[in-house]
Amino acid sequence: MKKLPSEIFNEEKFLELAKTAVHCRVKRVKDVVKLKLRTKNQLYTYKTDPETADRLVRNLTCDILEI
Repeated sequence: MKKLPSEIFNEEKFLELAKTAVHCRVKRVKDVVKLKLRTKNQLYTYKTDPETADRLVRNLTCDILEI
């Protein structure tokens, strides 16, 4: 059985999970940016504004895919 994606509401938690992520997908929709972290077993999503998203993406060490 597949697990459903989990939404993260905390920026620190997002950065902590990003350390073990395989890749991060960045989806820009109008004034919201969705960051999707893929780890080995789970997909995590985080919604934020474009300025915060740009700052977070610069700090990521995993592969970044813009969609």
